[in-house]
Amino acid sequence: MSQELESGTELLRVERITKRFPSIVANDQINLEVKVGEVQCLLGENGAGKTTLMNILYGLYQPDEGDIYLYGRKVSLKSPHDAINLGIGMVHQRFMLFPPLKVVHNIIIGLKSRSIFLDVDHASRRITELSNKYCIKVDPQAVVSQLSMGERQRVEIVKALYRNANLLILDEPTSVLTPQEVQELFVVIRSLTKQGKSVIFITHKLNEVISISDRVTVLRDGRVVSTLDTSGTNEKELARMMVGRELLEEPKRKSQKGKVILDIKKISAMNDKGRISLRDVFLSVYSGEILGLAGIAGNGQKELAEVITGLRHAFQGKVYINGRDLTNDPPSKIIEQGVGYIPEDKVVNASLLDFSISDNLILKTHTTPPFSRRWLLNRREIDQYADKLISQYDVRPPNKDLPVGHLSGGNLNRLIFARELSRDPCLLIAATPTSGLDVAATKYIHRSLLEQRDTGTAILLISEDLNEVLSLSDRIAVIHAGKIMGIVSAAEVDLDKIGLMMAGAKSHLKPAKSMERL
Repeated sequence: MSQELESGTELLRVERITKRFPSIVANDQINLEVKVGEVQCLLGENGAGKTTLMNILYGLYQPDEGDIYLYGRKVSLKSPHDAINLGIGMVHQRFMLFPPLKVVHNIIIGLKSRSIFLDVDHASRRITELSNKYCIKVDPQAVVSQLSMGERQRVEIVKALYRNANLLILDEPTSVLTPQEVQELFVVIRSLTKQGKSVIFITHKLNEVISISDRVTVLRDGRVVSTLDTSGTNEKELARMMVGRELLEEPKRKSQKGKVILDIKKISAMNDKGRISLRDVFLSVYSGEILGLAGIAGNGQKELAEVITGLRHAFQGKVYINGRDLTNDPPSKIIEQGVGYIPEDKVVNASLLDFSISDNLILKTHTTPPFSRRWLLNRREIDQYADKLISQYDVRPPNKDLPVGHLSGGNLNRLIFARELSRDPCLLIAATPTSGLDVAATKYIHRSLLEQRDTGTAILLISEDLNEVLSLSDRIAVIHAGKIMGIVSAAEVDLDKIGLMMAGAKSHLKPAKSMERL
């Protein structure tokens, strides 16, 4: 179904949409309207109902109550196939592409053909026409595996347009992009809306809401709090509506940089596929500072964290912690030296889901007094310790016997922070500490990191969110293809240069090794 409608008229309307799951009402009487030619942002904390609502609009879920109207007509969306046929396209946060194939094959895959032979030449011409019409740079003959994240995202957008989408749902679309790629995406979105397309833009980044949207709808606890014209609101008001209370900003205090705690010299290592992922890395982190490591996902961040914490073998170079050579030592010895680690995957690599909260809190100290005596656990001491940390770090629900698998993402993060910070580490490796968290949980984590830094801990912050790196770090290093492209003081950041380095351009800064004295 495709309709030509004037800009500003109604494209989509949902009325009283309700979706229940066994233990929760995910969407409760939701009303939403999207106009032709507008960008509408959807905001809300984790669990607010955003994903459920988008899954309903894309046909993955069916509502228990309520109606959906497209072009003024009531429709039934029983599958993504129905949504696509009605002109709804969705670009998921994790791209649905086949990296070994060319762009053209990825775009036409799954489409019906009148012949047993695919007309690839015709498809390529059509892709080029769409690229030119909407200012989207896409080469139909390029192999997807050789494209950047921003280029892959553009392929997903063209794939939706190729299927005649009039409404595009973009789920956290900037999470894997460089600053330049974010601006290029915004250019594409504005080109789409000028030509009558509509966009629902899901993001946790309030500055992006202000920058790109015409209207914003805020969800809380499965209900619509408000729909506002973006020009009439601000980040502070939106944050308050999301969480239902005022969020106080804490000024970032200047760091008190001390001695070198972590010193990495010419480290090289392989990834899980046996390919070199770290190449001659030099890096130092001082007590009382946060060194932010900026980069697009998959450029060696995971491997670097694992080399430091003893989880991955380095075939070249040295890792010194407090002056001691701990290169390729086992994780237990690294832990004994006072290193805390908050890994990227907190479910798989940082917790035992079937174990209780209290047992997860002592995973790294269960063999030491007062938690064990002659290999027997002291349950009284463990329970008292758990109660203390649950209260101190506001882990909810405050039930030390609850299996960790029952915790939300935000509360699992709080538990892991409680375990790592309560050990008073000399060095903390924090990898993507706020990924997927809402604004309130994110502010809590940020405050915790700054407070820990101020106690003298050296912190290596690894994050794909450049705004997070910029707001927390005292110095910033940029990694690309396993190499440190440059290191700069946070007070001297040039955002354009940072973005270029993230994309692989050589730094105009001094070589990374010589900048460790900053």
